[in-house]
Amino acid sequence: MRLTRSAGTPTAVVAASTSWEEFPTRWMGMLDEVWAFLHGPGAGLRSDGHNVMLYKDDVPNVEVGVQVTGPFVPTGRVVPSSLPAGEAAMTIHRCPPERIDAAHQAVLDWCAAHGRKVAGSRWEVYGDRREEDPGAFETAVYWLLRATD
Repeated sequence: MRLTRSAGTPTAVVAASTSWEEFPTRWMGMLDEVWAFLHGPGAGLRSDGHNVMLYKDDVPNVEVGVQVTGPFVPTGRVVPSSLPAGEAAMTIHRCPPERIDAAHQAVLDWCAAHGRKVAGSRWEVYGDRREEDPGAFETAVYWLLRATD
């Protein structure tokens, strides 16, 4: 667990307002739309960018996409966005994605123990598959923090 400063990385995303029950059945189709764009009109926007999921609030209003090199003209449902900028609490999750809730809870527990308040936005940046466990990814989990007084 550590504190970090997020620079607001540009992303290509599909945004949606969904429910926590529905989201697991929707995210893959949303990500497929972004990758289709990046292999077509958006070719050249990606330079080793990783998949991302941004949860803007508890509704959840979400953005699913890929880190890109800069702005672009929206195409269909794929729009330019960025990950939040500011101070964030972060941890690395090295288990199957289905257990990522534990990483989010670890960040929240750390924040509570250190008197830090979260701002509501949180996001995941998915790394590559782990050689020793092909079913797991190294995923960075971030929670944007409120400014301290």
